[in-house]
Amino acid sequence: MKKRVLITGGAGFIGSHLCERLLKEGNEVICLDNYFTGSKDNVVHLLDNPYFELIRHDVTHPYFIEVDEIYNLACPASPVHYQYNSIKTIKTSVMGAINMLGLAKRIKARILQASTSEVYGDPLIHPQPESYWGNVNPIGIRSCYDEGKRCAESLFVNYNEQNNVDTKIIRIFNTYGPRMNPEDGRVVSNFIMQALLGEEITIFGNGEQTRSFQYVDDLVEGMIRMMKSGKEFAGPVNIGNPNEFSMLELAQKVIELTNSKSKLIFQPLPADDPTQRQPDISLAKKELDNWEPNVQLKEGLSKTIEYFDQLLKNGWTRK
Repeated sequence: MKKRVLITGGAGFIGSHLCERLLKEGNEVICLDNYFTGSKDNVVHLLDNPYFELIRHDVTHPYFIEVDEIYNLACPASPVHYQYNSIKTIKTSVMGAINMLGLAKRIKARILQASTSEVYGDPLIHPQPESYWGNVNPIGIRSCYDEGKRCAESLFVNYNEQNNVDTKIIRIFNTYGPRMNPEDGRVVSNFIMQALLGEEITIFGNGEQTRSFQYVDDLVEGMIRMMKSGKEFAGPVNIGNPNEFSMLELAQKVIELTNSKSKLIFQPLPADDPTQRQPDISLAKKELDNWEPNVQLKEGLSKTIEYFDQLLKNGWTRK
């Protein structure tokens, strides 16, 4: 059955892949974005589809529409972008959640919140289950994002309990793939661009800190399964790849796949940077039809490198 689906932040890296997938499944998609970090370039190939609508709008202001489902993705998600305007980041997370929950309540739509593994902060438990409350600095440099997302989760839970809004919460772990912003400051895009341009590859700290990298297609599959799951399961649920890699391992893999001659340089670790991040996905497997990631790091990196390589061939230059 064709559904009308609203995606806030739909012109972003993840949002654009979700738009594409939902259209492919025969739905009508309304993509809302203010282009703070999203880009029309990410969805321009969808504009000819009569069931796709692109609207410039900022979720800190209310929006009125009739839809069946809402995916609330709007929020800058890389440290470079969310620290650029920290107050705007908090407003987007909190006021955006309030506005979209209010809409879902009025029109009786199911709504999914794209939360983040950042709610766990610099975790003292490894890997991180959904029951872990986190180790977050509420006044640190990353708090505008971490606490904004934690507050949004609280709003979703309370709208569910108090107003019977049909809510879903997923916690997204490090995700990469085509359409990432080359200058978003995330480790995968940083390493790939530095390697392709023959620049020195910047490692913060000693490079032993670890992350778990999930390819975007696996995330989109998890999001859609969560949206389709029974009303009794509201989450939160971790969506990530449990295979853990150190920053040094990632850098070496990127150098190998790009045939780059780039050398590694080491710089001090930024404040509040987590030393470990790895999802416990046992709840996702149990509740989301045995969901787990299919795309492993080498395959996903190869596709992402191909995308960035094409950007450079098309004349992309640093701003």
